[in-house]
Amino acid sequence: APHQIPSHTPFLAGPQIVLSVYGPDFFGHDVVRGYGAVHVPFTPGRHKRTIPMFVPESTSRLQQFTSWFTGRRPEFTDPRVVAQGEGREVTRVRSQGFVTVSFNIM
Repeated sequence: APHQIPSHTPFLAGPQIVLSVYGPDFFGHDVVRGYGAVHVPFTPGRHKRTIPMFVPESTSRLQQFTSWFTGRRPEFTDPRVVAQGEGREVTRVRSQGFVTVSFNIM
């Protein structure tokens, strides 16, 4: 029987750009505004990609209040979580808009 390679194997999908967007909150603290990832196209030409952004959320009201009060929001420390999606299925995330990226591939 042929050996199956999982579809999430990075070298089959090609390189990715992982985005981490930061901005000030109400108190002026620099906080994460969104994470997203997109594969870089292989074919020559101009390519436009719209990337859905998301942020991790606190799981309890106490954590949410503490995060708001201290200005410390939940963040991913490893960009592979964003790129591969591993572990994201057990992490509560909230949609946070979109970023559009244009590629000019030669």
